Amino acid sequence: MILKKLKPMPKDFLWGASTSAYQVEGANLTHGKGPSVQDIKKVPEGTSELDVCADFYHHYKEDIALMAEMGFKTFRFSVAWSRILPEGTGAVNQEGIDFYNNVIDECLKYNIEPLVTMFHFDLPAALEKKGGWSRRESVDEFVNFAKILYENYGDRVKYWLTINEQNVLTLNGEVIGTCDLKGVDNKYKKLYQENHHMLLAQAKAMALCHEMVPGGKIGPAPNISLVYPASCKPKDVLAAQNLNAIRNWLYLDMAVFGRYNNLVWAFLEEHDATPVIEDGDMDIMASAHPDFIGFNYYSTATVEWNDGTEPAGRGDQQISGDEPGVFKAYPNPNLLRTEFGWEIDPDGFRATMREIYSRYHLPMIVTENGLGAYDKLTEDGKVHDQYRIEYLRKHIEQIKLACSEGVEMMGYCPWSAIDLVSTHEGVVKRYGFIYVNRDEFDLKDLARYKKDSFYWYKKVIETNGEDLTD
Repeated sequence: MILKKLKPMPKDFLWGASTSAYQVEGANLTHGKGPSVQDIKKVPEGTSELDVCADFYHHYKEDIALMAEMGFKTFRFSVAWSRILPEGTGAVNQEGIDFYNNVIDECLKYNIEPLVTMFHFDLPAALEKKGGWSRRESVDEFVNFAKILYENYGDRVKYWLTINEQNVLTLNGEVIGTCDLKGVDNKYKKLYQENHHMLLAQAKAMALCHEMVPGGKIGPAPNISLVYPASCKPKDVLAAQNLNAIRNWLYLDMAVFGRYNNLVWAFLEEHDATPVIEDGDMDIMASAHPDFIGFNYYSTATVEWNDGTEPAGRGDQQISGDEPGVFKAYPNPNLLRTEFGWEIDPDGFRATMREIYSRYHLPMIVTENGLGAYDKLTEDGKVHDQYRIEYLRKHIEQIKLACSEGVEMMGYCPWSAIDLVSTHEGVVKRYGFIYVNRDEFDLKDLARYKKDSFYWYKKVIETNGEDLTD
């Protein structure tokens, strides 16, 4: 609908931005940290290793001071599991505990609310070698990790996120380097058993947070892309419903209601891939009760009917592949694309917020949203990223509209606070408000430079979203 009278943004709206440990910290095998699956994977050809990244580990004070200068109300970051528990279980690395204590305290010094993600694509390699999430033991291993985080940081961290983009881990794990399906006869059976264990671990971690963290609030953080039908053909609508269920609603239905989505269950039955569910599992998941929903949004998806005659196609976090007999990806001719091929759909952002809220009626925080681009540093130390400002402006406009329609939005944390290593496209795919002076293989001096978007976002925060002009 067209709204002529917009309501102001909530006074306590959490403006901020996001990072993840393995993409920003560096120091990946030092200071007591054990290797994660990201440290032992073969990085895509032409992209850097993860040993330095933006070197946030040694620059966190400088970086958080810059975030404070922008006016951040929150900073979403993740804790590297193998920095706390080098083997995934057992002995705790005190240096790791101390590092995140320092990051949290530095945030609080500037009245920045820490928003902590417990797991962001970086399972300890020691656990992966044992079978990773495919083992029932992984549930207790994650809950033990969560307990250590609550014990050490629960006195200062109010907001928690469980598992970043669990749906991407399930649907595109090979692309992001978190799973290897070589030699696996039934990939669906393996992936959805792992998925069940993650869902159960998430539910237990949510319940434990409510027990251990006074006033603590916790929620999931999937990547949600509302799916459009390619046409008004009824079968295209069915295809869109299929992918919406498989990509989106499975994860939120389980997090909020503790039940499997019926379309997904039918899909799993069709592929002989229903997970082993032990007595009590569903009761545990039904009693988890998240306080809010975090979600990452970059674009929507569009699909058409798939009659099952074509082979499966591979996608990535935002580009859908093809699933025979279920859906077929369809390039949306109505949308522009980024330099990296991701469709840009601000209106779809509003549609996504509307749909999530209508299904679950929980407050929401955007935990990722942003534009990856080939930013250029000028000789006088400037980065003119007008394209990023335009992208973010159009998406924030949609948040304002959604809020005026009664959607409960509690915060906005675009990706990313500073430049970091993109999941499978390296350093050159930059997202940050802060430019980190390094190339793919030349570390240079790692100096920080404020992009034009830095100053623009500062003004947005100062005016609580009222002034979105350049």
